[in-house]
Amino acid sequence: MGGFSFRSLTFMLLITLLVLCSSFDTSNARRGRHWRHRRPLTSSLYKQKEKNHHWNYHHKGGKPKAPYQKAPPLQAPQPPSSPAPTVGFPPPLPEKGPRTKIPVLFNVLDFGAHGQGTTDDTKAFESAWAAACKVEASTVVVPSGYQFLVGPISFSGYDCQPNIVFQLDGTIIAPISAKTWESGLLWWIEFTKLNGITIQGKGIIDGSGSVWWQDSSPYDAPVDDETQLIVPLNDTMQQTPPKRERSKLSKNMPSIKPTALRFYGSFNVTVMGITIQNSPQCHLKFDTCTGVTVHQMNISSPGDSPNTDGIHLQNSRDVNIHNTNLSCGDDCVSIQTGCSNIYVHHLNCGPGHGISIGSLGRDNTRACVSNITVRDITMQNTMTGVRIKTWQGGSGSVQGVLFSNIQVSEVELPIVIDQFYCDKTTCKNQTSAVALSGITYERIKGTYTVKPVHLACSDSLPCSDVTLTGIQLQPLQQQYRLYDPFCWQTFGELSTPAVPPIDCLQIGKPSKNRLQGSDLDIC
Repeated sequence: MGGFSFRSLTFMLLITLLVLCSSFDTSNARRGRHWRHRRPLTSSLYKQKEKNHHWNYHHKGGKPKAPYQKAPPLQAPQPPSSPAPTVGFPPPLPEKGPRTKIPVLFNVLDFGAHGQGTTDDTKAFESAWAAACKVEASTVVVPSGYQFLVGPISFSGYDCQPNIVFQLDGTIIAPISAKTWESGLLWWIEFTKLNGITIQGKGIIDGSGSVWWQDSSPYDAPVDDETQLIVPLNDTMQQTPPKRERSKLSKNMPSIKPTALRFYGSFNVTVMGITIQNSPQCHLKFDTCTGVTVHQMNISSPGDSPNTDGIHLQNSRDVNIHNTNLSCGDDCVSIQTGCSNIYVHHLNCGPGHGISIGSLGRDNTRACVSNITVRDITMQNTMTGVRIKTWQGGSGSVQGVLFSNIQVSEVELPIVIDQFYCDKTTCKNQTSAVALSGITYERIKGTYTVKPVHLACSDSLPCSDVTLTGIQLQPLQQQYRLYDPFCWQTFGELSTPAVPPIDCLQIGKPSKNRLQGSDLDIC
């Protein structure tokens, strides 16, 4: 009985031991499956789990049996592929590089503009600007498909954020009521004291100039002095231009005519894509601006519209004007005093009076112009081609000017220096003059209808370092007399034979006693 009991007890202990071993292996196998299917853990959680698991093996005894494999070792966690962060991971880092800001738009329609072309929308434009002015890199939107009647308006940069965009895709029309213009204004649309301003789009600024032009000639408009060089074949010069038929509206318009679009005292100015047409006077003016870019735009008014310069520069520097079409009644581009580092290229000019530096030194004023490049220009049916014009009695200097690769077609006077400029009936002779030096004309080619070259420099202060190279100009007989090249007190160099020959240029430099130090006025 006792033996039976001992064997029974031994058997029961073996059975119990087997059951315990089986339970331990099963629990390990289950833990391994659960481990493999869990979500990834952070590196700190992984280390804690590994530590606990190692402790269990040593304190519970036993190892997994052969049929069961150990769980694969954990690898360093990887960032989740989905945008939402996985539990236990920090959110993904943003991509490096600047982010593109979504522009803040201020549509003039949202500020009460009607866009019918008959209701005054000036206040709506003022309100839209006031709102946009507070937001950096904001955009004022003038939408396409609308015509906005806007009176004289100034978009001031006082307390404005930088880099504002004026997106012009509609049409802005100037009012033709004399009451709107009071006694006369110098500008219609003005942007002033801004840092980073861009006017862009496919829209139109229409100055309604015809009501102003009807009262302009011959009543009070100055006449370009170079017209005196143009003599009809019948030897009779028309003393006054033909009178325009004056309308009731034109009789009431003030004598002071506004520029269509003016920028004053601004930095980093861009004008691109838009059209400015029918300005009462100058179309686009930059005064006291730095860092100006104008491209891919159109300026248009009739060839007989008085004093309607295309682009006018004054006291401005670092200017780039290119890939633009200009047709007007005066200079396509006019470069005035205080301008430096001006680059004008790839323009179509005509009709108009060509590209001019000046007029400078009027009313005995001092003028400073330097580092001017005008190249790759096409001119069609213009009065002059490339020109420098100064008044007697002025002072200062023009230096470092290059006119290069100018193609002229039916241009009356392709190459001009005129230091006796006068747009009045008479001007008194004066001794002092603006000094001209370092002027280069190269590859000026095409056809002329009056005179190929007219270089008239000051008696007391001759032009120096004038270089002519690659001049190829053929006469085209039309209704005017043809003249040979003319030079007066012009010194310099003829680098290559010219067509026609320019024998009047004096080779070398003027004598020292001809130059008065006080007249040179270093700028």
